[in-house]
Amino acid sequence: MVNLVYYLRVPEITLQTPGDDGWRQTHLGRLLGHAMRRFDERVLALMAQNIEVPLALSNLAARGQVSAAHIHITRHLALAGSRLTELADAAGVSKQAMGHLVDQCEAWGLVRREADARDARARRVCFTPTGLDWLQAFKDAVTQAEAEFRADVGAPVATVAMIGLEIYAAWKPARP
Repeated sequence: MVNLVYYLRVPEITLQTPGDDGWRQTHLGRLLGHAMRRFDERVLALMAQNIEVPLALSNLAARGQVSAAHIHITRHLALAGSRLTELADAAGVSKQAMGHLVDQCEAWGLVRREADARDARARRVCFTPTGLDWLQAFKDAVTQAEAEFRADVGAPVATVAMIGLEIYAAWKPARP
């Protein structure tokens, strides 16, 4: 039987003392959170500069009135429309929080509520034509932000990061 540990170069492990809390600044969850905030901020900045975005929305984005939370609607609203509960579930937020975001986006002309053809009691949230322009600006901004990420960290690292995050996000391990 071959012991692989013998052949692998294992980095020296340093034990942390109870007063050492540096790990709190560098653990994976914190780094992912910082990276996501940075990415979302860049996407919003690019959308604010996009001449295809209606001026009123561009001004809202430039003044910080449109936040990463509003991007949840852009990311998760189906092109054919979604019920509020579906949208909240997809975004991982409460129905009440999503309702507030939809109210704001409806006031800005990005979405509208309409009757659900499958259930007369339900309503669907749908993109307006302005909302579809916003969605295209989002796509353009994401494409540019991803290209900037690739340039910043290098293509091989960006590819490994994307593959790793895709696997990690989709994997649901059985844990006790």
